[in-house]
Amino acid sequence: MPEVIHLIDLVATGVFAISGALAAAERRHDILSFILFGTITGIGGGTARDLLLGTENVFWIAETAYLWICFGAAVATWFLAPLFRSLHRLLLWADAIGMALFSVLGAVKAVALGAPPVVCVVMGVMTATFGSMIRDTLLNQEPVLLGPEIYVTAALLGAASYTLLASYPATVLYALPVAILAAFCLRACAIIFDLRLPKYGEKNAAN
Repeated sequence: MPEVIHLIDLVATGVFAISGALAAAERRHDILSFILFGTITGIGGGTARDLLLGTENVFWIAETAYLWICFGAAVATWFLAPLFRSLHRLLLWADAIGMALFSVLGAVKAVALGAPPVVCVVMGVMTATFGSMIRDTLLNQEPVLLGPEIYVTAALLGAASYTLLASYPATVLYALPVAILAAFCLRACAIIFDLRLPKYGEKNAAN
């Protein structure tokens, strides 16, 4: 299981790095900006998680492979992005995959460190959203997590599902795939069917 979690963590970092580079592509930035935003998005959430959990070493300092994955993903996006017709659509889906993976991986690390369940859920949501929030803030655009479709709720579902399932011996083996699938499916449905949570004041405005 540790090897599987590590592999998924590397994949998630690469996917989020791609989403960061795609955001730079939308703004037609240079290749160094691709690497900057790819790296910020790829490691931002995990860095905040590790600092708050007080881990001995921040993950990408302990293992520089995470940085190289971010660099490689960003450079690859520089060359491949022109092949896609809609960069924004691709960004949404890359972000959805990264969110689903990181929301669960953040909870995995918190659970492994013995954090209380509510902290595990918060760490999962933070890991999934913090990097993209920094990316969008630096690009002076509305953060994806504040978009109209469900995003944070999907991250919350993934983190909470893992934390709950991992607490029972009978379901611990299924916790990782089920939680990742739950988070991704909710976000995918939000993108495809334009699912949204009700906004404050909408009912009164309709009346």
